[in-house]
Amino acid sequence: MKKTRAAAALATASAALLSLSTPLTASAAPSATATPSLAWSACAGSGLDPRQRCATVRVPLDYADPGGPRIDIAVSRIPSEKPAARRGALLLIPGGPGGSSLGDPSGKGQKLPQEVRDAYDLIGFAPRGMAPSTSVTCGLGPEDLSTLRLRPWPAPDGSIDENLADARRMADACVRDGGELIKHLSTANEARDIDRVRAALGERRVSAWGVSYGTYVGAVYGELFPHRTDRVVLDSNNDPDPARVTRAWLAAHERGVEDTFPDFAAWAAAPGNPDRVARRAADVRPLVLRLAARLDREPIPWPGAHLGELNGNVLRHTMLESLYEPGRYPVLARLIRAARDGTVPPAPAAPPEAVLQNVTAVGAGTICNDVAWPASAAAYEKDVAESRATYPLTAGMPRSAMLCAAWPYPPREPAVRITGRGPSNILLVQNARDVATPLAGALKLREALGRRAVMVTNDATGHDAYLANGTACGDRVVSRFLATGQRPARDVRCD
Repeated sequence: MKKTRAAAALATASAALLSLSTPLTASAAPSATATPSLAWSACAGSGLDPRQRCATVRVPLDYADPGGPRIDIAVSRIPSEKPAARRGALLLIPGGPGGSSLGDPSGKGQKLPQEVRDAYDLIGFAPRGMAPSTSVTCGLGPEDLSTLRLRPWPAPDGSIDENLADARRMADACVRDGGELIKHLSTANEARDIDRVRAALGERRVSAWGVSYGTYVGAVYGELFPHRTDRVVLDSNNDPDPARVTRAWLAAHERGVEDTFPDFAAWAAAPGNPDRVARRAADVRPLVLRLAARLDREPIPWPGAHLGELNGNVLRHTMLESLYEPGRYPVLARLIRAARDGTVPPAPAAPPEAVLQNVTAVGAGTICNDVAWPASAAAYEKDVAESRATYPLTAGMPRSAMLCAAWPYPPREPAVRITGRGPSNILLVQNARDVATPLAGALKLREALGRRAVMVTNDATGHDAYLANGTACGDRVVSRFLATGQRPARDVRCD
């Protein structure tokens, strides 16, 4: 599904804990008896399907203290369109961290084939911390509400001194304004919240479609609550390395850009393309590198843009964002053409500040709480230098120090280790060329899941595969699995 620019900004504003050897304690685990307990009412907001209704589930703030304070999780539903064919509930797990699927039953859910919409109630939710669930903020200054700060680019000479100073300032703001809730944001707690939602829906098992970061959430849910899962689709998949978690995902942008840039280059050099930037695909990469270096030395004023100028890192950042899907290629090409001429296009619109504050806080809290990040400047400096030498297009950003480098709260529990223990009911779908979740990382999740999963690899470019940037063949395989349970006997490739 194509995203608006605001939605894309929210999805990338951020860009899992205990692997329990024993079950949760009885007080922390939801009841095995699934009894509906939700009071459905009209949803707030505009543009929603009139059938969509909303409710609230109360969950523990801290699952280690189940009798303590509670928070709200907002849930939405569009019922099965054919009650006689209804199988259960399909949970739409958003990306992020910092994404919400509350509107997805009315949005991407309506792109599902009829037989899938007949089989399931479509369920969306706003994860803990995301409004209109009990929300959190870091109270950041406007200068920090940009993915250029959240995914910080080193200085043109490779220095990360400014990145580390930004990390300390932003982490201090999250400590000051985030309250208790920001300490309890984590992937494992989101998975536990999902199980409370499942129980409140009255479902003994739940099916799921998780996308991007949502694939990790879905995998963690399947690890903590394996026998509460029905049919699980994980789309655009993350490396589940429990030692690194999001650090590995950020680092994967190096590989993701290398995988996807040739596709952009071929498009940007195609005869007849009104946004053509070069006569040959082989000329596009050196063009971008030269232009970024020039903008490092000679930024162009850009009134209305977040930093007020077009510099080398803004161009690199636009490149990364534009490689998420082919539909965004013109944004990058037009910026290249304008910058080459010493001009700039109209400044991109930004989401409302309150939304950015919320998205940033949830992303930061989850990413920084899931696993400990190095505190040593020397460790980041070494990684950045290696990255810049090997992957010049990304200029060291994927291994730089984000605000987690100064996060004061240690993880409350180890990251969940994804294993092959549990039912064989998972279908992975993955594009071969994906800037955000490269195939190399998806293969690591496939390996970790073992016999539990089968993987469909699309010969396609773009992030988000199913019903978006994948292939008709891959879409058919996923739709058939959701509707009938029929899954390929082995991994398949769709051209």
